[in-house]
Amino acid sequence: MNELETATLEISTRLTEKSRLPEIDFQNLNFGRVFSDHVFLADYQNGRWQNLRIQPYETLPRLTPANACLHYGQSVFEGLKAYTNTEKEVILFRADENWKRLNKSAVRMCIPQIPKEIYKEGMRMLLDMDRGWIPPMDGASLYIRPLIYAKDNSLGVRPSDTYQFVILTGPVGAYYGEPVKVKVETHFSRACEGGMGAAKSAGNYAGSLYPAQLGLEEGYHQLLWTDSKEHKYIEEAGTMNVMFLIGNQLITAESGSTILDGITRKSVLELAREWGVDVQERKLAVSELIESLENGTFVEAFGTGTAATIAPICQIGYEGKNYDLPTVAKDALSNRLLTELEDIRRGRKADTKGWIWKF
Repeated sequence: MNELETATLEISTRLTEKSRLPEIDFQNLNFGRVFSDHVFLADYQNGRWQNLRIQPYETLPRLTPANACLHYGQSVFEGLKAYTNTEKEVILFRADENWKRLNKSAVRMCIPQIPKEIYKEGMRMLLDMDRGWIPPMDGASLYIRPLIYAKDNSLGVRPSDTYQFVILTGPVGAYYGEPVKVKVETHFSRACEGGMGAAKSAGNYAGSLYPAQLGLEEGYHQLLWTDSKEHKYIEEAGTMNVMFLIGNQLITAESGSTILDGITRKSVLELAREWGVDVQERKLAVSELIESLENGTFVEAFGTGTAATIAPICQIGYEGKNYDLPTVAKDALSNRLLTELEDIRRGRKADTKGWIWKF
């Protein structure tokens, strides 16, 4: 599907009295700190999603100290980006995959799923209303955060009966302003088999903050998480999936219950396979990674994710030793992939895969 289809839904609108857009410096955007004028909201009560509306970005009403989400973390979210092309159309990259993953996370967290027509039409109307907030320059975009959270005011440990679905947006620049330094984490765990590692839920991120902070104090931007059982195999890198080019093989962990099924990840793997790259979705032992760094077969490493897109890794720390990685050449695989993705999602290259929604 190349065009964003619309559905017949009753969505009320209330416009802001004064736009904050003239106050925004698009040349200096801190990621996730600036928000657009409006949000889309929907309420789940009496077994169905209702009261669909767009209103000014403001404090959410009726959030009491007994809110179930505050106590038991019943929330899920997504992240995607909007761009504009030379025809001034709004472009969304693989937004259907974000909808699927949002509902997959919702199932794991006992949250009612969002119908596709509410997700799509709510997003279309919101972006159409705030399209002036989409940065026009390369390296920037409009970040979109769909969110569902529990609304019951109850301290009983059970799924909430009421929820709110929110779509908020904000212009962003690059998530990482420089190549990333990572540390192999062999003590703390991000997720375990059968846990919530594949769900994009608030608790997953909260649990990672303390070890990530410790790594930051040591000079690392992120952690390379390993499996929780043996801390033997590389899984992902905090805010990103992670890939390693060793010899002629592009190696990344297979998605599963401990690893988020990244949309940028699957796009990168599909492109790499088309280009004839030997893609290996398998376990990569830390020992194999270190051996490649020491014997010269290591080529490059990079993270993939909506926020980061493709983030080159310049250093890997393990057991007190830092391995400085080779400088990434302009024609390196990661740079070729980044250019290809940028051209597709900004409309500079034809979408032959049905990845784009535009309006």
